[in-house]
Amino acid sequence: MSQKSAGAWIKPVVPAAGTVMFAALVGLAAPAAMAAGAEQLTYRVTHAVFGDIGTYSNTVEPRGEATTVKTQSHLNVTLLGANVFHEEAQRVEQWQGDRLVSFRGVTSRKGGSTEVTGEARGNSFVITSPKGTVTAPASVRPANPWSDNFISANMMMRPDNGRVEPVSVSGGAASSVKLHDSTIQARRYDISGDTKYSVWLDTRGIPVQFMIEDDTGTVTFTLTHCMSCGITVSEATPRQ
Repeated sequence: MSQKSAGAWIKPVVPAAGTVMFAALVGLAAPAAMAAGAEQLTYRVTHAVFGDIGTYSNTVEPRGEATTVKTQSHLNVTLLGANVFHEEAQRVEQWQGDRLVSFRGVTSRKGGSTEVTGEARGNSFVITSPKGTVTAPASVRPANPWSDNFISANMMMRPDNGRVEPVSVSGGAASSVKLHDSTIQARRYDISGDTKYSVWLDTRGIPVQFMIEDDTGTVTFTLTHCMSCGITVSEATPRQ
């Protein structure tokens, strides 16, 4: 994957040299315990060339009109028995209704750590990163499919570097996803920008799978565990 790709949702980047840089949707600090009413979604991350490369999770904590989303990504890539890439990434999003009001993400690799922060100001969302400050529309969405709120997105922010890019969302047709040994009904949405993404939502709007198309292959995030959200992943069927 090229350095510019990998992206809006989770940005894996595998340079030609074979290292993988995963610009993930990530969250700051693992929650010690889940809040009441919280849902935790854990995904297996696989690359078309490198196979299993790690895990990714979103913990969604609603409190009235406010929602906190904590994301974590743990990635490790080996090539011919040697470790060529390791990344730990974390992020915290604060939402008020359908508006992002605060963001903080830290991505740590061998070369050091990068921090991206953002906050709502008036009719804008101001993003600060090592490259400077960017003012985005108030409707900007981080590249992180924790719910179906990405469907209305026309601008997305990359969590790894704070870059904002225009996107268009299409689809919604009936589809299906294989989880464990069963098939679950879903709707597929495609997000077009600098990078191509696809997201599958189940009938409750839970992202059960998402993919990124890159020049080195497809990176797939498949739901493996869903705590408190009404899905038994081992059966891939909603609880009654």
